Amino acid sequence: MEAIATIPLEEDTSTKRFRAKRDAILAAAAEAINEQSAKGMTFADVARRVGLNTTSVTYYFKRKEDLAAACFEYTLEKLLAMLDESLAEATPQARVAKYLSLNMIRLARIQRGEETPFAILSDLRAMEDPVLGRLMTGWREVFRKTRSLWGPATNRAQTDLHGGRAHVLLENTFWLPVWLNRYEPDQYDRVEERLMDVFAHGIAGRDARWNPTLIDLAHDEPEPGREAFLLAATRLINELGYRGASVQKIASELNVTKGSFYHHLDAKDDLVLACYKRSLDTVADAQRLSDERGGSHWERLSGTIATLLDVQFSERGPLLRTTALSGLPGDARRAMVDRSNRIARRFAGTMSDGIAEGSIRPVDPLVASQALMAMQNAAFDMRKWASTMSRERAIGYYASTLAFGLFDDRVLGQ
Repeated sequence: MEAIATIPLEEDTSTKRFRAKRDAILAAAAEAINEQSAKGMTFADVARRVGLNTTSVTYYFKRKEDLAAACFEYTLEKLLAMLDESLAEATPQARVAKYLSLNMIRLARIQRGEETPFAILSDLRAMEDPVLGRLMTGWREVFRKTRSLWGPATNRAQTDLHGGRAHVLLENTFWLPVWLNRYEPDQYDRVEERLMDVFAHGIAGRDARWNPTLIDLAHDEPEPGREAFLLAATRLINELGYRGASVQKIASELNVTKGSFYHHLDAKDDLVLACYKRSLDTVADAQRLSDERGGSHWERLSGTIATLLDVQFSERGPLLRTTALSGLPGDARRAMVDRSNRIARRFAGTMSDGIAEGSIRPVDPLVASQALMAMQNAAFDMRKWASTMSRERAIGYYASTLAFGLFDDRVLGQ
């Protein structure tokens, strides 16, 4: 009997060791993906992070693509589990609050070293079929469940609005790790409360209305053709990630030779920096021109938001997603993040002045500005959604998520 009893125990121990080693490899790979992108991750780097040799990693995952896919699948599984738990709550607001809380708990555990970050999904579309098809099916299920936090829609307009809300909620929780490290861990509860306040009630003051006037961002090109070049590159980088958008693909998109690429820029890193600078210049121009035009601070803020969403949804867009920075060298990345932070602080300043004059609700401007940055930066992904309705309606629906909150339906009546 004793000999028989030891067999399953040994098998169980062996299985646990296998799973523990596999989980450690997945955690290291997720770190590498978040720092270098899925295409930039290497077996050698993952092995070094875990303290193994490369051959040991290939025992668990035969190809790098298999390892990246497993990381993304793990992220999707975790998101679905959090959404399932949130859906058990009774009301849309309670479900959103629960989902935000679960994300904050996870980030606090990561900060304490009790859990490892999961791979961000920005590079998911750079994967290739058949893996891409499987991953996109998982992502669509995540989006569908997020949208269902608001309950069943009674008509197409409500479905569209719930879709915009789901996207803004997801992107804000994905953006949280970027700026939460500016707060001490004992302030996480406060951040969660202030962010949920924005989600629940929005930014606009009690008497504010959504009636923005778009800002004219047209200007002369200092170098003819460069704007079109950067625009095409931005689209591809947003769709395929930093590593997925090769120089050859960018050149093909513009129907030019690789030599023409190097006429504009010396290296691919220069390209990403130029695209990012163009995007940040666009945001900064909108803020500056809005201030020069004057009006209440809500009018300035809503005009800036509407203009940037118009850019994101139009052919003259998009703006480069911040996730493209993961492939850049550290110094270049930090410089762009610093510029992004200055832009966020200008949003915060506008909100502070608006709170003082009464056109904007008493929100935490630093928290609310980061929510705005996430919303406008990720709007590129919703251009297909926006194309199913008038531009004005798409902008109004999408902007209402933070202007009036995730549970205010007034935009449906406009």
